[in-house]
This record gives sequence, C-alpha cells and structure tokens, in this order.
Amino acid sequence: MGRVKVFRDLIGIIKDKASQSKAALISNPRTLSLHLALLRATTHDPFSPPDPTHLATLLSFGHCSRATASTAVDAIMDRLQTTRDASVAIKCLITVHHIIKRGSFILQDQFSVYPSTGGRNYLKLSNFRDDTTPLTWELSSWVRWYALYLENLLSTSRILGFFLCSTSSSVDKDREEDRVSSLINTELLKEINSLGNLIEQIAKKPDSSNSNGNVLVDAVLGLVGEDYLSSINEISIRVSEFKERLDCLGFVDSVELVCALRRLEECKERLSTLSQRKKVMIESVWGSINEVKDQIGNSKAYKEDEGRLLMMGRRNKVSESARFGERVVMKHSGNSVKFSSGRFLSFNDLTFPAYASME
Repeated sequence: MGRVKVFRDLIGIIKDKASQSKAALISNPRTLSLHLALLRATTHDPFSPPDPTHLATLLSFGHCSRATASTAVDAIMDRLQTTRDASVAIKCLITVHHIIKRGSFILQDQFSVYPSTGGRNYLKLSNFRDDTTPLTWELSSWVRWYALYLENLLSTSRILGFFLCSTSSSVDKDREEDRVSSLINTELLKEINSLGNLIEQIAKKPDSSNSNGNVLVDAVLGLVGEDYLSSINEISIRVSEFKERLDCLGFVDSVELVCALRRLEECKERLSTLSQRKKVMIESVWGSINEVKDQIGNSKAYKEDEGRLLMMGRRNKVSESARFGERVVMKHSGNSVKFSSGRFLSFNDLTFPAYASME
C-alpha cells in the first residue's frame, strides 16, 4: 500500500511539473503568471491546501482590468471542469471561495454570469467521481457538496444584493438593519428563505469523520464555518425585524415565516459542531428563532385564521362527499363497484345503474 501511495504521489508531481512546463511554452506572456499561479495553487497533492502566496497572486488579477479579471475566472473554471482529480477540483473550489470572500469587486463580479445570465454553470459537479484511491473517492463527495454549496452562496448573495461573507462587500450593521427595515414583507421573506436554503446546504455537508483530518477538508470546513457565522448574523437581523412586525403580519406571510423558521431549526443539531466561535451569539439567534416561531403560533389571530381555514377545508370535503354520495344514491340498480381507497369504504355497498346500450 505504501508503494502505491508513493507511486501515485510521484505521478501527481510529474503531472504538475508537466502542466507548468506546458503553460510556460504555450501561454501568452501577459497571462503566463496567471496560469502558473493557478497550476501551483491547484496541485495534485491531496495533503496540502492552496499556498497563500499563489492565492494572493490570483487575487491580484482583480486589481487590473475587467478583461484580465474575466480571464482569471475563466482559467479557474476551465481547470475545475477539465480535471478528473479530486484534489485539484477541491483546490479550485477553495480558490473560488477565496475570491468570493476576499477578492475585489471586479473579480467577484465575474461570477454573476455563472449561471444567472444564462451562461454555463461551471459549478455543476454532481457527477464528479475520482475512484483512484479510497481518499480521492472520499474527497469526491466533498467536491460535489462544496460546488453545490458555493452555487447556493452565490445565489443567496444575488438575492441579498451583496456577496455574503465578503470583506470587500461587507456593510455596516446599522446600515444593513436600516435597509432590511425598508423591505416589504415579501422581499424580507425571500431573503430569509434564501438564507435558509444556504443553512440547509451547510447542514448537508459530508461526514468529516471519514476524512481522517485531511487538510483539504479542514480548509473547506474553516471557510464554511466563517460563512455560517456571517449567515447567522444576517438571519438574526431579519428575525429581529420580523419580531417588530408580528402585529401587522398577514396570515399567509405568518405561515411562510413559520415554515422558514422551522426549516432553520431542523438544521440546528447538524450545525452544532461546525464552529466553536461565538457560541453565545449563535445560541441567542437560535433562541430568537424559536421565540418568534412560538409567538406567531400562539397568537390569537394566527389560531383563528388557522381554525377558519381548517373549517373551510372540512366543509368543502363534506360538501363534495355529500354531492358525490347523492349522485350515487340516486341510482338504484345496476352493477356494484368496489373502491380500494379507505376514504370510499362507505360507498362499497352502493351500486351504479347498468345502462342499456344504445343501438
């Protein structure tokens, strides 16, 4: 087994050296540093994350022209889509994540065309499989999940109007609270539902106990853990705003909000080990979520509307059953018909008429 590992690592090193040599020969001199930095940041080594120096070089292309930034993003996405190596793929995704978090706006903005404007979805990796070794097979599950997570992160960021978790697009909390307070209920519900989708995707992460402390998995969990804290903070702002609006929420909006809060609560246990930071703040937010959900559920208006809705549903069912029964009872003779559904057991003794065939 040790010889197989050494041989595989040697093949990876050879591939990396060959790729860098090829880039040096055929790349445009103006983009050579870009391609070399990308290849060095996304090596085949499954035991080392992207080097911060090479990541910094890639991020520096966001301070040039928009065309240069576009070339950098295209190069990263092309490498992601063409590789069949799990280590390379996960390092490409880590690089994308760093751009979302730390890149300049001109670099981040290139992701707006993937795929919101009808462009190709470069993050669709649901079929990715690398079965070279047990480790690469395990890393493949992280590649599939991580790509979908980043897709959700970009989607949520578009709905919020800024790149969530980004240092370059961060907004002052007071200013964000003012913006949120100006939203109508439907817009506010859309934002909290989108944040809920992101939290649900985080909760679906693969079991990290199978990765044996792999540094690539640890790097991913570190970045996602930071995103989790940012997402919880954004959810807190919106839950607090809804708390101020409880007295004027309509029944439909109340139902949708309760559903969104329940979805969030269902993720709580699965996220308990994701971040060890700011535990008091996180628990406070979960407490607020539960409090608002219970306040809506226990409100007199909510209960009355829910009761009326249930009564209307029962009356409609009774009315339909009565009409159906009346149509059947009116017929006194003919062939009997058996109903398999339990809802129609009472009709099994009824008969339908046998109509004479028309000549």
